[in-house]
Amino acid sequence: MKQFGGSVLFLDRADINTDEIIPAKYLTENTKQALKPYLLEDLKLEGFNSKTDVAGKKVIITRENFGCGSSREHAPWALEVNGIYVVVAVNFARIFRQNMYNCGMMAIEMDKKSIEDMFRTFADKDAEAKIVFNDDGTAKVKIIAGSLSKSYPFKLDDFEKALVENEGWIGFADNKY
Repeated sequence: MKQFGGSVLFLDRADINTDEIIPAKYLTENTKQALKPYLLEDLKLEGFNSKTDVAGKKVIITRENFGCGSSREHAPWALEVNGIYVVVAVNFARIFRQNMYNCGMMAIEMDKKSIEDMFRTFADKDAEAKIVFNDDGTAKVKIIAGSLSKSYPFKLDDFEKALVENEGWIGFADNKY
């Protein structure tokens, strides 16, 4: 099963679109792995360098409307081959969000106040995130930086959880049908 957590990449911008996640010129690549070096190559964000800032990151925390623009599976695939299985944002473009879960990844929606607190508290630190599923059905994102840690609850419906547990739609269908 995929590991849902690790070093955090904070992207302090709303409306990061699929062309910025993986530029359209790479959509003709024949394998998911071929997309790996191009993740976030065209993202325009002050102080961000895709060649140095993405390596080793496992979780993205960002603002509103992540994954807007053209609907394509390549955007989650580019995240996946880079080991980024979790994106936390206020909200997502509908098709992008579903594509994340279809790939067995998590697009966690969090209220704006919590996202703001994450940026204020952790964005300037070397932070790690853990996704915690509790026995009572609740879930949370726990962020840790040194001795500082905070937890932020989120909701995951049963079908989304099943997709994650089965590593995506294909695994779910194989186990269910």
